[in-house]
Amino acid sequence: MVYRYFIHFGYKGTNYHGWQIQPNGITVQEVLDHVLSIILKEQIKTIGAGRTDTGVHASCFYAHFDCKLSNLEQNQKIIYQLNAILPIDIAVYKIISVRADAHARFDAISRTYLYRISQVKDPFNQEFVMYIANPLNMDAMNKTAAILKEYEDFTSFSKLHSDVKTNNCKIFKANWKLHQHELHFTITANRFLRNMVRAIVGTMLEVGNEKITADDIHSIIKSKNRSKAGTSVKARGLHLVDIQYPVEIFNL
Repeated sequence: MVYRYFIHFGYKGTNYHGWQIQPNGITVQEVLDHVLSIILKEQIKTIGAGRTDTGVHASCFYAHFDCKLSNLEQNQKIIYQLNAILPIDIAVYKIISVRADAHARFDAISRTYLYRISQVKDPFNQEFVMYIANPLNMDAMNKTAAILKEYEDFTSFSKLHSDVKTNNCKIFKANWKLHQHELHFTITANRFLRNMVRAIVGTMLEVGNEKITADDIHSIIKSKNRSKAGTSVKARGLHLVDIQYPVEIFNL
């Protein structure tokens, strides 16, 4: 008998080449699979909710895996053991029993990213924010964010040559807010393209710096041309902060 579980965890992405296993650098998936295999005493291969690029952080991430052991969700000792062996920049929060066909990537109904911009230079925060000292036009940036919800094809903000069937995404929420000395851009959608959020933020910064207007976003999106949009911002300011699933996939 094999049981399927979701593992809920977070990580600081600074020292990793993203989530997904690759041949040319250490990844979060590689480290997590290794430690899970040690603790559970069988070969574990996780499937993540998506991929994050090098340097991107996730305070909320899910992956699923199959295991011969039952009732893992009730065993708090497993969480303790995992966190004792995992490096300090990866933390497991919970293991959840799910249906045998539950999928961490394909069953997700929404994902939320946060991009943080600091307007105060802080050497103790530099791994988590993009530092921009000059003032930005927040009203214009929020007008741009609202326009995003009018569209579904985000080819203009997608990494070139990405292996996806469609560039359509449904954006549910997009806004900028001021948090003390930081500007926070929050965006929620059913799915995201590779590099999409960083490209959107880079384009909105051009609006905030008044190099283009908020209304220019219409022609940029309609062009379906990545070169028309702004330069992607640095990965370190990007945080995956929430993933939502339908309740029926969980064994409650």
